[in-house]
Amino acid sequence: MHALDEIDLAMLRELRRDARMSNAALAAAVGLSPSACLRRLRLMESRGVIRGYTVVLDEPVDSAGVTVIVQITLDRQTDQHLARFEAAVRRCPEVRACYLMTGIADYQLRVEARDAADYERIHKEQLSRMPGVARIQSSFAIRAVIRG
Repeated sequence: MHALDEIDLAMLRELRRDARMSNAALAAAVGLSPSACLRRLRLMESRGVIRGYTVVLDEPVDSAGVTVIVQITLDRQTDQHLARFEAAVRRCPEVRACYLMTGIADYQLRVEARDAADYERIHKEQLSRMPGVARIQSSFAIRAVIRG
């Protein structure tokens, strides 16, 4: 793993704020020449520090759909059981994020569904059938306060 210096970290902060900024603007913001900035940027991309660029969409206030935060507890926590669960959760398109956790639950998921009935379907047909699932606890989000 390449150790990031203060300039690399400053570049990443600027790109998090605006990933579409030009290389010249990024270079000026961090105090580098455009060529040195581009060289550092390409190095961070090739080493996997920067894995890609994305678009964050603003959701309308009346958007259809619900976000459900789901805590999953497995019956066993061996490497094999964790790997089987993780492989299964990757195949579930409604799961938008999955984190291995410390504490009471083994995993925390962010699930997007059309409505409560659609989440019931996802729960019954997908989540509860994943390998090793012992317990599922679901909480419906009221609204996003910070979204990134």
